[in-house]
Formats: sequence, structure tokens, C-alpha cells
Amino acid sequence: MNKEFKTDVSACGVSLEELAQINAMTVRELAADEVFTFNVILCDNEIDRDFERFDDSALEKMAELFVGTTGIFDHVPKSENQTARIYSAACVREDGRVNSYGEPYVCLKAKAYIPRTAKNADLIADIESGIRKEVSVSCAAESCTCSICGADMRFGGCRHLKGESYDGKLCCGILSDITDAYEWSFVAVPAQINAGVTKSYGKEIVKTKDLIEKIKSGAELSLTQGQTKGLSAYIEKLEKQARDGAVYRKSLISDTVRFAVTAVPSLDPESVEKMCSGVETGELAGIRDAFRKKAGEVIPLSPQLKAEAAAQAEDNSDYKF
Repeated sequence: MNKEFKTDVSACGVSLEELAQINAMTVRELAADEVFTFNVILCDNEIDRDFERFDDSALEKMAELFVGTTGIFDHVPKSENQTARIYSAACVREDGRVNSYGEPYVCLKAKAYIPRTAKNADLIADIESGIRKEVSVSCAAESCTCSICGADMRFGGCRHLKGESYDGKLCCGILSDITDAYEWSFVAVPAQINAGVTKSYGKEIVKTKDLIEKIKSGAELSLTQGQTKGLSAYIEKLEKQARDGAVYRKSLISDTVRFAVTAVPSLDPESVEKMCSGVETGELAGIRDAFRKKAGEVIPLSPQLKAEAAAQAEDNSDYKF
């Protein structure tokens, strides 16, 4: 899932300490005048247009994982698209600034470098002139919980809807448990002012239903931890639905037998029940309604003495002394 946002990209000078960090990633040592360095805000804890946001622990984890990752163009994973590399990253808290939830605003700010070569001259000029200002990042988040109830939002554990308000509080998915950072990209079209985010759940984006289809086809699978959790939660949900369905069907058969025997006294209850066992639940509901209507014509389903009983309840003469 690619999500692209406007972010802060600005040139910065390089210190001796930073040059050492850069050279830890190079084959030969580069001099300060051989590299162009710049700041980039990768993401933050603000709600994005998909009504999701990273929690602070996710940002802290990404600060570790994104060091050393390569910058490319438009998330196209080709070697010729490699343009820059992050050599340091840290979470930054801005004093006095809060996010939409009233929490202290936190962003993940990184420093990246580009070799000063003829090939990169145009890119460096674009960054310095403010043409290249938008980026997005690609990472794996194993967890997405509801900001309202704290339940899992991906596998049926929550009934709240992202983007809806509940008692004045906006619902969003809180992303955490970051397991990998893939890359970050320069992109063309921003979607939000503060940060750029491309998120994927697990190391491979595979829907639970797709996994089930593969299992049914007999394909051999190797599941990630996130996919295993998702499949387990989905199976648990189906089991609950099956139990609820069994209770409903049992009640439906009981009502159908009762109404059928009332409407046609010559019918054998056991025979009617056996007939019901081979009928789809939706069709059975229609049969029950038909027999209920017929039974109502034979014997009124509402007691005729109901009105009289109500009238007697208002007469307290038997209790007068």
C-alpha cells in the first residue's frame, strides 16, 4: 500500500562525526566535499488520509531500522533507481506542538547523503531548489489496533470504522510492532503536509481469504507471524459464526415443526423435522413463515383473553376490605 505525503527535505552541512557515519557505509572513504547531505522527515504520529497513524514505539523502532536503507524513485525496486542512503535517524519531539489526539507531536527525522557526481548534479539541484520535497517510506507493521477500543482492526476483532467519530473521538488504526523497513522514495504527488508513509502488513501483502484459497488448492505455504495470527483470528471468527448459526437453525427447525403441526395436525413432527434437516437455512425461514401464517388461521397465535386479562388487572375489588 503506497501512501505519499509532502515532507521536509532540506540540505544540511556535514560534521566530522556525520562523515564517519557515512564512511561506515562506503567502500572507500569520502571527503566532506564529495557528499551532499540533507534532512528528511520520513513519517510522524499524526493521522494520515487512510485514518491510520504510527504510535511512538513504532517511530522509535523505525529510527533504528531505517539507518542504512536506500532512497529510490517512486518505489520502483531497481538498482539504477538508487539515489541516496540514510546514515542516521532519530525521533524528534517539537515542544508545544501536539497531534490530532492532543499528544506530543513526534516525527521521524533522518539524514541522508548523495555522492557529489555529475550523474547526481540534477538531483542535488532539485533538492536544493525545493523541487524534490516529497517522499514516502515502505515498512512492515504487524499490528493495527483501534484507537477507540484497542482491538485488532484487520482480522475482525473490532466493529469501529476508521474515519468515524465515536463520542466525539475520531477512530483511526494505530500501527505498531514494526518488523522491517524496506526503502524510502522520492515521489511526485503529496497527500499530506507532515509525512510520507507507505505501509504493508507483514513481509508479504496477502489477504487472509487469499491464503485460504491457496490452502484449499493444496498449495504449499510458508506463513509469516502476522499471517498466522490473521488466519487464526479469521478461523476463530468463522467458528463463532458457525456456533451462532447452529443455535439459530435449531430454533428455526423447532418453530417450523410447531407451526406445521398446528396448521396441519395430521403431519408427523418427526417427519417434518427430518424434512427441515435437508433444507437450506434461508429457504427454511420462508417455510417457517408460511406455516406460521397458516397456523394463525387455525388457532390465533395471540391469546383472545389478553384484553380481558388486562381489564381484570385493573379491577381490584377482590382486594377491598
